Order: sequence, then C-alpha cells, then structure tokens
Amino acid sequence: MSVVGLGYIGLPTAAVIASRGMQVIGLDVNQKAVDTINAGEIHIVEPDLDIIVRGVVSTGNLRATTVPEKADVFMVAVPTPFVHSENGDHKADLSYIQSAAKTIAPVLEKGNLVILESTSPVGATEQLAQWLSEARPDLTFPQDKGDTADINVAHCPERVLPGYVLQELVSNDRVIGGMSKACSEKAVKLYETFVRGECIITNARTAEMAKLTENSFRDVNIAFANELSVICDKLKINVWELIKLANRHPRVNILNPGPGVGGHCIAVDPWFIVASCPDEAKIIKQARLTNDAKPFYVIEKVAKAADEFKRPVI
Repeated sequence: MSVVGLGYIGLPTAAVIASRGMQVIGLDVNQKAVDTINAGEIHIVEPDLDIIVRGVVSTGNLRATTVPEKADVFMVAVPTPFVHSENGDHKADLSYIQSAAKTIAPVLEKGNLVILESTSPVGATEQLAQWLSEARPDLTFPQDKGDTADINVAHCPERVLPGYVLQELVSNDRVIGGMSKACSEKAVKLYETFVRGECIITNARTAEMAKLTENSFRDVNIAFANELSVICDKLKINVWELIKLANRHPRVNILNPGPGVGGHCIAVDPWFIVASCPDEAKIIKQARLTNDAKPFYVIEKVAKAADEFKRPVI
C-alpha cells in the first residue's frame, strides 16, 4: 500500500501498518523527509516512533519516495488547513488533497482502494473521487458506478492525540465511511489488520461530519468554560470554586477554563462546519470566536497586573 503524506499522521500510520508485515510505500514531496525515513530515522517528534520506523525500514517493509508507484491501497494523509476569505470567513484549503489526487491518478489500477484520512469538510471525499475521475476517465468511480466501480473510495478520519499516536492508532475505534457499501467493506478489511478498536461503518459524508462534530463539541465545551471565567471576573467570583461546586451536580461536568484553544484540530475543524452551514452553525461559530478571543483577554489581564509595578519585568 502507499501512504501519501508522511507527517504526524501519515508516518506513524505507515510504520504501524508496515509493522504488521505489509509492504508500505511512503510518498511525500519533501525529499529531506524521504531521505531521513529511508535512513531509518524520523523527522517528526512522536514517542517510540523512531524505534518502529527503524525496524520496518531495516526489514524492507517501509520505504519512502517522492515518486508515486502502483499499489493496492492509497491512503491520503495530507494537511487540510483553513484559509481566510476576503469577507473574513474561514474555508478549508483542499489544495493538498487535490495535489495528492493529481499525484496518484496516473498509477491507479482497477481494484484499487483510495482512503482519505485527512480531517475534511463534508463532501471532500466525493471531491477527491471527482478529481481522480477527471484525471482517469478510463476508470469508473463510486459516484457513477457505486458498488461496481473500478476504484473504491472511502473516508476514515484519524482520531489520535499527539504524544499517544502509536497507541491510539491501534486502540481507538475507527469510523469508516465509504462512497458505497463495497468501498466501506474493503476499507474495513484494511483497518482490521492493525486496529484493535471497533471499525464502525457509515457513509463518507457522515464519517467526515463525525470527526468535525467531535472537535466542535470539545470546542463548544471549552468556550463555555472560558466565557464563564470572563463573566466571573466581572462579577468578582472565583471561577475555580464555582466550577467545583457546579460539578457536584451529577449531570454537570464543566471543563476548566484556559487561555484559549490551539493545535491542529480543535481550533480548525469547527470552521469547516461553519463554512458549510453559516446560517445554522451559530453556537459553533460563537465558540470559535470566544476561544480565539481568550488569549487577548489573558494578555490584557497580565498587562494590567504588570502596570501595578513601577518597573515591571516581562
């Protein structure tokens, strides 16, 4: 199989699958990263990943390249950041997925499975299939032929925590959404070779939305705590004591407030929902705005406290 994109998701996934005895080709545009991996070393930080990569490279089960090669399965694990539009909206940048489609299209063969692992807005898997179809009109795809298509396409979003990627790749349940029943079943067979968690089948659009929903739910809950802390400041209430007391209720579990939200996922994924349904995703959008504003609120408080000193040292 071929893993397209050897970043913090792609490389660990490629290494874990290779450790199960499968021949894995890692594809990346970064020549330095490719050379590093082929030397049995890693270019990202993840506990114990270096041990696994060294092992699977030495056995020949994993090798990296910048040139696409034929494979039975292509797993796309490239970045999906957001871009700011002129009116201030945040939209998903699918250019990396489009580039991946353009790269692998020439080597696709009948019977291949293409999996999109990148966290994506609803419809991205269908868009990937469309790009592949346009590049390879000699092959059929599930948007036109369903279960009888030459190429199977599915979405299986990663759900791992940096620092625990190797454990969670194996232990976490996986949501697998094919563009047809055949696509889903073929994808499940692959994931069952290395996943101990449950592989749950749905359709591609629901799988895409599931990942976005998970991170949006977390973002909204964090925003509630952060907003509560601002309210408590104004009302001169100790927010930590308040949350501790409120959480004594058996059905209340308020998170602790913080300085905002960062990272690759929680601060990004909710915008994909907002962009697709701007009039409906009111709470999700407000949560993003609340959490994005919190760092500035904290900085303002620190600066105000520092003003109380004649010669503040920062």
